[in-house]
Amino acid sequence: MSGHVVVRSDLAPDVDAVAQLGRQGVATVHEAQGRRGLLGPEIRPVQDGAAIAGRAVTVLSHPGDNLMLHAAVEQCRPGDVVVVSTTSESTDGMFGELLAVSMRSRGVIGLVTGAGVRDVADLRRMGFPVWTRAVSAQGTVKASPGSVNVPVVVGGTLVEPGDVVVADDDGVVVVPRTQAPTVAAAAEERLRNEADKRARLAAGELGLDMYGLRADLERLGVRYVDGPTDGVGSGLPEGVLHG
Repeated sequence: MSGHVVVRSDLAPDVDAVAQLGRQGVATVHEAQGRRGLLGPEIRPVQDGAAIAGRAVTVLSHPGDNLMLHAAVEQCRPGDVVVVSTTSESTDGMFGELLAVSMRSRGVIGLVTGAGVRDVADLRRMGFPVWTRAVSAQGTVKASPGSVNVPVVVGGTLVEPGDVVVADDDGVVVVPRTQAPTVAAAAEERLRNEADKRARLAAGELGLDMYGLRADLERLGVRYVDGPTDGVGSGLPEGVLHG
């Protein structure tokens, strides 16, 4: 596909899988899909406590220009997450309160951008969650062509239209559309496993024993030695480094 396009797309992930992934959260989903799909740590939430999962509507914009974000609104439907990339690096505040109001009218539940946002206090007040690389009052124009619903890269991760975007306080992870049910099932199994471990740790069992790490320490040459007694001597054998 060449040139600048707005793709009308019905590609969507399994609805039940999206709901599951949203409950499971970014860290669990990331681990469940083999530690893949995580956007870089520079993409951070501007609010606390928001947790969403939805279909990706992608936007590729010229830096300093938010024309294509406006074009994207028409392609959105309830439960979508808008994902924005720019053709070159940008931190301009290309998304703010007015666009949030417009997107919310279409049922959009959040935005993820590799550029910048502004009107942060207003976004927090209206409860519209955003994950962004930068906060900047620098405004933008509406003059340059781009594309909607094409593959984009945000935070070093490829996002395809229709993929699942999961975002919370830990960041953002993307699950390929066709893999959503499989990843959701793997994440559910991981949560069950973690519940068992949580109970064992709460009962006083050491992670060293639960995970079988004592053998690893021995294999790696880590030794147990007695510390100083009554303040006499270091208690460390010669050659042992200490801070």
